[in-house]
Amino acid sequence: MLEFVSQFIEAIKVIHVRGRIDSSNAHELGDYLKMELTDASQQVVLDLSEVSYMSSAGLGELVAAYRRLQQHKGDLRLAQPSARVRDVLELSGLDTVLQVYSSRIDAVMSY
Repeated sequence: MLEFVSQFIEAIKVIHVRGRIDSSNAHELGDYLKMELTDASQQVVLDLSEVSYMSSAGLGELVAAYRRLQQHKGDLRLAQPSARVRDVLELSGLDTVLQVYSSRIDAVMSY
């Protein structure tokens, strides 16, 4: 089961995700992001520090959220992916598309 906690740091929406994201629950991530990203021009940091695994379905949900935000002058940045998630981001090449930061504070301060 995935868990989500959203908060604002200054004007930046920070969404902390906890759990394992695979093909059986990636839609939960997508549904949550759609619900939270109602102001598409917002700046968002997705904290992945407690995501133990992410499948290609999870990556697809990240790309969909990124595209939705980009179309409306918003942006999505990733913070603290676990080593396993970072490997998946690198293997897929998404680490060259999405900005990835080693800490939540670094990601927030990058805006």
